[in-house]
Amino acid sequence: MIRRSAARVFWSVSRWTLKSEPVPPESASILIGAPHTSNWDFLFMLAITWDAGISARFLGKKSLFRGPLGPIMRWLGGIPVDRSHPMGLVHAVVERARASERFFLVVTPEGTRARTAGWKSGFYRIALDTGLPITLGYVDRTTMTTGLGPTFHLTGDVAADMDRIRAFYADKSGFSPENRTEPRLRDETKPPRLA
Repeated sequence: MIRRSAARVFWSVSRWTLKSEPVPPESASILIGAPHTSNWDFLFMLAITWDAGISARFLGKKSLFRGPLGPIMRWLGGIPVDRSHPMGLVHAVVERARASERFFLVVTPEGTRARTAGWKSGFYRIALDTGLPITLGYVDRTTMTTGLGPTFHLTGDVAADMDRIRAFYADKSGFSPENRTEPRLRDETKPPRLA
């Protein structure tokens, strides 16, 4: 496969080390990309998923899919996002998953590469409503490692689930550590639900 070969060439020349827990390629999951601190995260995400042989989709600003870049973004697995209607996007992703479309949906809960007050809850809503597990992807400049961490199902106990996520990311700095956002949802007292 061309993508897997390209990923292996990338890792062979990169100063970064790929360290991933095994994920069955035929499965589906919400793949968290964090800390999301740099444009380099996108390249790492492609190399990680291509090396693992998994079908990944990612959400991107609608403007990235215009003009000559559009077909390339779609070939890479992009799904255009209209940020003025975020709930419509969540519903569309949920429907695709319920229709048994098998893919790993890459989500960056920080929503931006800059430091923010907390994570957006879309990944949590999608995981609960589809019954899909989440897979914790990471970039850690401190150890120069990146890859896939554990895969698990959310329980619906938001505080406990987020504590587990926080514990995993506690020592992960991101590509640009100054932009790292603590994994925390605005309201961790009740599960976020689809409208």
